Amino acid sequence: MPESPSPHAPERIYLDSAASTAVRREALEAMLPLFTADFANPSAHHEGGRQASEALEGARASVAGVLGALPEEVVFTSGGTESINAAIKGVAHAQADAGGARHILTTEIEHHAVLHSAAYLERFGFEIELLPVDEFGLVTSEEVAAAVRADTALVSVGYANNEVGTVQPLAEIAEAVRARARALGRRIPLHTDAVQAATSLALDVDALGVDLLSLSGHKFGGPKGTGVLYLRRDVPFLEQLSGGGQERQRRSGTENVPGAVGLATALRLAQEEREAFTRTTLALRERLLDGIRRGCPEARLNGHPERRLPHNLHLCFDGVEGEALVEALDALGIECSAGAACTSATWEPSHVLLAMGVPLDLAIGSLRMTLWPTITTQHLDFVAVQIAPTVERLRGQAISG
Repeated sequence: MPESPSPHAPERIYLDSAASTAVRREALEAMLPLFTADFANPSAHHEGGRQASEALEGARASVAGVLGALPEEVVFTSGGTESINAAIKGVAHAQADAGGARHILTTEIEHHAVLHSAAYLERFGFEIELLPVDEFGLVTSEEVAAAVRADTALVSVGYANNEVGTVQPLAEIAEAVRARARALGRRIPLHTDAVQAATSLALDVDALGVDLLSLSGHKFGGPKGTGVLYLRRDVPFLEQLSGGGQERQRRSGTENVPGAVGLATALRLAQEEREAFTRTTLALRERLLDGIRRGCPEARLNGHPERRLPHNLHLCFDGVEGEALVEALDALGIECSAGAACTSATWEPSHVLLAMGVPLDLAIGSLRMTLWPTITTQHLDFVAVQIAPTVERLRGQAISG
């Protein structure tokens, strides 16, 4: 580590890949012709439309190949939020219409797209049950199965937590839910928010045992405004966007062909490279954590110490506010977050940390740093050196204030 680091980074240091990533060159190159030469509406009945439709269906087949799914089970959406909303609301309403099941089971630490979709359903008479997690953010398969009821319409458990990076035992949970559903003589679909998973975790839907899975393109080198909903073909589903009947009547609206192609390209490459991604970012994360703890040995690591995303480092610092810490680091050229980017406009203590039992006065001092393989060790060493004096300065300001 440098002994006398400059007080400012030589360039911006981006440590927020969980919030968004740059579009991969390969994805951008695949998309460009579809903005210009091959721009037609894929529903049009002429040569241009057929070419656009072929590109769209090629992207669908590519995504299906990654997921181990059928092409017709892949629905392109506008992003992770829409994919999650469609999964939860679409299955819930279909299940209620078919047999009156109105119990939605999920956990306390889900992304707000899950929690707010569930809360929305309460307006229509659904009962929402939020399962607690342990101090690492884990829920067990036994706990999930025990909460499944005869009137459960849907279970939704995130694959990897977007804030603290904890990875759930999803395949075990799926098997336990299936066993419980068989005992009840019912079909109870399992949905997972896999938005944070594509760069480092396997996505084979049969191996995971899930019936619905949500992805967002810009989390793994695809374009913003693109997403995927995997929807197993026999799962009850009521479309949430009505109109022209695109996406096999499950999501109306003219398809974003360039976006779908860019997402499919980025997803394929992310899954091909996930072992290298894991190996590289894990080493970078441990180097950064070791460096930070030299100056701040009291920094608390949040999330499971081992069952976590390799590029996720989530810490709490006593005596500071996470928002102030993020702003102070930003002034030094270091870009990170105090939690999920989706909630930063209305900053408040993380519901994830509170559900994990982190004391409120410590939870407000959270910092999430998420890495990308291209970051240099020199940049990480600079960040590690800057953390301790920045934390101490903010603590001093808090005391004097």
